[in-house]
Amino acid sequence: MATFARPTFSAKNYAAFRPSYPASLFRTVLSYHYQQPHPHPQQLQQPQKPGGGGGGGGGGLLLDIGCGHGLIARALAPHFDAVVAIDPSEGMVAQAREMTRQSLSSPPAEGTSSISFRQGSAEDLGFLGDGAVDAAVAGQAAHWFDYARAWPELARVVRPGGTLAFWGYKDNVFVGAERATAVMERFVYGVGEVARVKVKQADGEEKEIPIEGMGGFWEQPGRSILRDLLRSVVPPERDWTDVTRLEHEPGEAVDGGGADEGRRGWLRRTMRLGEVERYTRTFSCYNGWKEAHPELKSREEGGDGDVVDVMWDRMLDAMPEWKAQGERWRDIEVVNDWGTHVLMARRR
Repeated sequence: MATFARPTFSAKNYAAFRPSYPASLFRTVLSYHYQQPHPHPQQLQQPQKPGGGGGGGGGGLLLDIGCGHGLIARALAPHFDAVVAIDPSEGMVAQAREMTRQSLSSPPAEGTSSISFRQGSAEDLGFLGDGAVDAAVAGQAAHWFDYARAWPELARVVRPGGTLAFWGYKDNVFVGAERATAVMERFVYGVGEVARVKVKQADGEEKEIPIEGMGGFWEQPGRSILRDLLRSVVPPERDWTDVTRLEHEPGEAVDGGGADEGRRGWLRRTMRLGEVERYTRTFSCYNGWKEAHPELKSREEGGDGDVVDVMWDRMLDAMPEWKAQGERWRDIEVVNDWGTHVLMARRR
């Protein structure tokens, strides 16, 4: 993914402001891998690690593809004998190593010392032997894969009976603040002019300029694949069986109660608006927009405001109750609901 190589991209900010994954998601993935009914949380707190990599109930090798800053690798390491985590971005791999090192400076979680990070991609897994992997996972990464090359590699390295799990999220909505959601949609996916603002020129005069939306700066086809909840990604039937999909569109009612609770709609967070503002600056489309408009600096950088500043101005205009808080608007708490997907399959 080219975004992570851009000079405007910050791996540190990405790690700090992206939402984390809930325990319920990891329980779903692990229970599928273990061939168990969806368990109670306490049932997976003390994983068993049978000797060797070919066991059917934990242990063995986990491959984390598109590992980013290593969140998934660290979370799932206690359930496997070893974890190999790969990412195409050198900066992301460095961030993952540093964050994992920091986690080990305190009393380490069981298994975290068995994680190794390296640059790599789903399309080239030549460093792994045939059938070496017990489980392959990808969080918020599988929409970038070149599947003409990735499927043969995954079929080669995942052992018979092993599993894969791809998951991701898209397009948060503000629950109960539909007007703000509509404004964000316009700025994030709009192409061409989405607003006009006045900026002060060197001579002190003000000039009205157009603000271009970020919609044209999403990398494609990855973003469209993600927005469609990975439905176009189909594991080849000759190699994979027991295909399972869990989907949630943002704003839909979430399954409630029982064993299925938390399997769909697994990313719902109460956040301060200031945190959401920081999160919007991690969008890949924003990094592309910044490269295209270096003359429009954010207010934090001492400028008159960039597209994110203007977007939040318009969101406050749309939500008078937020704007009434003045400079304290960033402390307002809102519930965010993301569209989510999980795709799981078992190697024949």
